Parts: sequence; C-alpha cells; structure tokens
Amino acid sequence: MPNVTITAADGGHFSAYLSLPKNASAKAPGIVMMQQIFGANAEMRGFTDDYAAQGYVAICPDLFWRLEPSVEIDPLAPDGFQKALTYAPRFNADQGVEDLKAAVAFLRAHPACNSKIGTVGYCLGGLLAYLMAARSDADCNVGYFGVGIEKRLGEAANVEKPLLLHIPENDRHCLPEAQAQTKAALAGRAELCSYPGADHAFNRVGAKSYNKEVTALADDRTANFLRRHLGR
Repeated sequence: MPNVTITAADGGHFSAYLSLPKNASAKAPGIVMMQQIFGANAEMRGFTDDYAAQGYVAICPDLFWRLEPSVEIDPLAPDGFQKALTYAPRFNADQGVEDLKAAVAFLRAHPACNSKIGTVGYCLGGLLAYLMAARSDADCNVGYFGVGIEKRLGEAANVEKPLLLHIPENDRHCLPEAQAQTKAALAGRAELCSYPGADHAFNRVGAKSYNKEVTALADDRTANFLRRHLGR
C-alpha cells in the first residue's frame, strides 16, 4: 500500500502508511495506528495491515518526522532499544497528539472511510491513546502497555471518549506503583484490563516478552471494543 502525505496543523507535512481493506463493498471505519519508540517501522506496518484485513481503513503516521523523517528501528536488533532511546526523549507528545488529530481528520475525509475513527497504540502509542481520549474527537482509543501515563494523570478528568488500556502487570517500563496510580485515576473513566505475569511488548513475536495467550486475549478485547464503538 502507498504512503500518503498529511498536512500538520502548524505547518509542514508528514507521511503515513495507508492500508485499505480488500473487496470492501461499503465505506468502513478507520483506525489510526500509533507507533512505539521504534518509529513507524515494519512491525507497525504489519499491525496496520492486520486491521485492514479486518475490514478497517488503517493508517500509521510517522510521528517522529519532526526529529527525522522515516525513522524505522528493528526492536529485535541488538542495538534497537539503544537507537530508540536517541529519539524517544526528544519526542514532544503534545505535538504528536496534534499530528494524530491531523491524521484522524485525514482519514475521516478519505473516500473509503465512513468517518468513524478509532486509534490503537503500543508503548509510546499507549500513552498517546490516553491523551487522544482526553484531547481529541476520535470515537474510541486503545492503548497497549502505555508508558508515562502516570505522569499526566492531571488530564484524567478530561477523558470523555471511550478508552481501553491493556496493562501487563510485570511491565518492566511501567512499575506497579505507576500502574496503581493510573488505575486509580481512570477507574470508571476507562476500561482497564490487567494481565498477571505479562511483560511490556507481550505481543512482539520473536521477543522474550512475547505471550501468545495474552496477545490473543488482548486483541480479542480490542476487537470487541472497536466493534462496539465503531459499529462493525
């Protein structure tokens, strides 16, 4: 599928990977995929294609474009995490949310989309799912193993759009105290699913943290959540 170009609200342009459902007979809901700290890489394109295969119009914007266009890091490479750490601390999440809002608007205007939009993010994208639920008009938002949500819980009262968070209890990047703070602040405002024994990136095939059973359960919950809120 081709890349498309999206205009940022504050000027400039960034690319996004677009994946369309095959043999769609009618307009479909859209999914905006939100990257991890490894960029809009092959793993994220694979997730995007998976949602297109489920019948969604799916897009994965390059959120690191302000730092460097087309950052793609292999998370399974020996130096992958260290490379990612050269970008992640410099990423401005507030600007990222504005770029995601632009991606939502772009997808709503796409001729294959019926204007219903969900977002799905992992790690950094899990934090962005929370912020999108608080700041954007996306119809629903899903975050897997989000990092740093506990640092922004002052926005919990602004969460008005449906939000589903998948929280692995053994997340090495989000310790139990942070998880407890997030759960307390979002109780009654979001759907919070905990996974005992699961670690960060439990859905990364080939990683030590990969957990097939937890991935299947979380993805099934996500699919049901999206169907409820997007009408599929």
